[in-house]
Amino acid sequence: MKLIVQIPCFNEEETLPATVADIPRRIDGIDVVEILIIDDGSSDKTTEVASQIGVDHIVENAHNLGLARSFARGLEECLKRGADIVVNTDGDNQYCGADIAKLVQPILKGEAELVVGDRNTQRVEHFSPIKKLLQNLGSRVVRNLSGVNVDDAVSGFRAISREAALRINIVSSFSYTTEMLIQAGKKQISVVAVPVKTNKKTRESRLFRNIPQFITQQLATMLRMYVMYRPLRFFFALGAVLTLIGMLPVLRFMYAYFTVGGAGHIQSLVLGGTLLLMGFAAFIVGLVADIINFNRQLIEITLEKARKQELSSLDD
Repeated sequence: MKLIVQIPCFNEEETLPATVADIPRRIDGIDVVEILIIDDGSSDKTTEVASQIGVDHIVENAHNLGLARSFARGLEECLKRGADIVVNTDGDNQYCGADIAKLVQPILKGEAELVVGDRNTQRVEHFSPIKKLLQNLGSRVVRNLSGVNVDDAVSGFRAISREAALRINIVSSFSYTTEMLIQAGKKQISVVAVPVKTNKKTRESRLFRNIPQFITQQLATMLRMYVMYRPLRFFFALGAVLTLIGMLPVLRFMYAYFTVGGAGHIQSLVLGGTLLLMGFAAFIVGLVADIINFNRQLIEITLEKARKQELSSLDD
């Protein structure tokens, strides 16, 4: 059983040594533990430091691609190197490396395919009240959208089995955390959460510039993923709302027409008719999107088989 711990890095020369030193090299049930970093176009000496401290594999992006794409590339590289389990952690040493043993246990026992480290964000001292509130609200939204019961949806400390990793396709350029959970829920990948500890804060987050940007990006990712996997439900709900709203001015016009005449109320008919047409268009879009969704599923199945064959040829 081979475990590879991947660490996406961007200018982490100062924090990477502590992060790597915190990762256990011996874990019960695991034969081999290796470490892989993805240097996302760092301008400092992240790569040189990684070589000096004994990192097993180094992947370098020619320029900064962002966290989500670096994560996806790292996942692919881990699979190519024969990982049976992949653990992702952050380069700022936020997560306690000793808890990696806790993350992999549900996978080793066959109880889950994806394990998320729950930081219990309400008790993290260096998280501001606003950040705690946003974490809580965001996780609730993800739970509702994905059907996955995880309280810390944006935790980057997680373990994934080889089979589950082959089925996950990260398309976001911002953050992979919520997208992965929504995909896992829709693809019926079993997910559990385990409590983990965090280390002292070493630096500010670089994932977003400000809270409004973070909220906007996360909501856009959630909406995109939900529409991608549940287009019929989304567009039918939208069409139903538009239709119901559109019926109100139409009924108003009809009432006026049969009681006092339709003069002066033609605008109600125009508004209602427009909304009804928009609702009908939403229904049609939902049907077309649902057909596209089935085609996407076939493409993903084909992609999964192709990836398995490619990795199998590498093993040979």
